[in-house]
Amino acid sequence: MGVGIVRLLLAFVGALMLLGGLVAVMSGDAGTFAGLWLIVVGGILLLAVTLERLRYRSEQADHAGAAPGPGGGESLDTPMEPRFRRTDELFEDPSSRRTMRVWLDPATGERRYRAEG
Repeated sequence: MGVGIVRLLLAFVGALMLLGGLVAVMSGDAGTFAGLWLIVVGGILLLAVTLERLRYRSEQADHAGAAPGPGGGESLDTPMEPRFRRTDELFEDPSSRRTMRVWLDPATGERRYRAEG
């Protein structure tokens, strides 16, 4: 199952919980506690789906409205800009299963990712 489908499914479940909670609260005393719980959890789920989408984007990409890039990081064919410094941070890209190296611009905190080897 793709990340986009999972995100959409979680947003749908969150919206259903939120609406179900509102209905339960409005129906009367017996469903008030359960309804409040559904409203809180559904709202948190919707907020998490929204914020997760924005978290891993640079300010430049956000302002330009650019689409997210493909998995696997930046191309190995182009040189890294000189303002970026190699870090010791490594991780496995979940979409490509490649080991990625983090590069950092110390002046702005912007991060770039490039496959190792």
